[in-house]
Amino acid sequence: MDDEPLARDELAYLLKRSKQVEIAGEADSVEAALEKMVDLDIDVIFLDIQLADESGIEIANRMNQLEYPPLIVFATAYDEYALKAFELNAADYILKPFDEKRVQQTIEKLYKLAGNTKQRISLPSRQRSYPNERAEKLAISVDEKIVLVNINEILYVATQEGKTMIATEKQKYWVSDSLVTFERKLHHTPIIRVHRAYLVSIDAIVEIEPWFNSTYNLIMKDGEKVPVSRTYTKDLKQLLDF
Repeated sequence: MDDEPLARDELAYLLKRSKQVEIAGEADSVEAALEKMVDLDIDVIFLDIQLADESGIEIANRMNQLEYPPLIVFATAYDEYALKAFELNAADYILKPFDEKRVQQTIEKLYKLAGNTKQRISLPSRQRSYPNERAEKLAISVDEKIVLVNINEILYVATQEGKTMIATEKQKYWVSDSLVTFERKLHHTPIIRVHRAYLVSIDAIVEIEPWFNSTYNLIMKDGEKVPVSRTYTKDLKQLLDF
């Protein structure tokens, strides 16, 4: 989001050149940005700190209060805001005029934060090829205790009401660790990301329900409907061959 059209066009051009980013939309005002976030499944927002109608810092604060906040990269001509940006858990901070190599570094960092490599998600490389040495249990902190959960009993992991919920065949656990943390811990398992707010075990999917705009809902063993966003639809189809 940037209220300077030339700067916004330049950044969009560099992101498209990387062929690693899908631009879901652009906005030149706070209201337009928030409106698009309601309608689109956005993983990352590039946000100018100095805007005509409101401070980018304030917008970041508002976005961090959303149920499923996107990653934020601040894009600005003023480096004195860097410390404040990172206090807001910004994923990165890039300066105008934009440098292509620096933008590429940001993209690589975003993929690392999401637990992925250069592909949007590396599902083909995960296809039933889990290392034998992988852990069979996941240690989670619940009510000041460490609980060991059998990974093969996990149905899905979701972000709900600002916390992370791990659903197993027996019960649900509410923890404070982020979804990205569990995505990293479960990288070499049948559990994959299908939405900004969901990881699912492909072994716990019992039905795939077509939804609007070529997306899907996954019906899990416990009857939960898990949405698959457009970002991950292609990779899921390749993995499950449907």
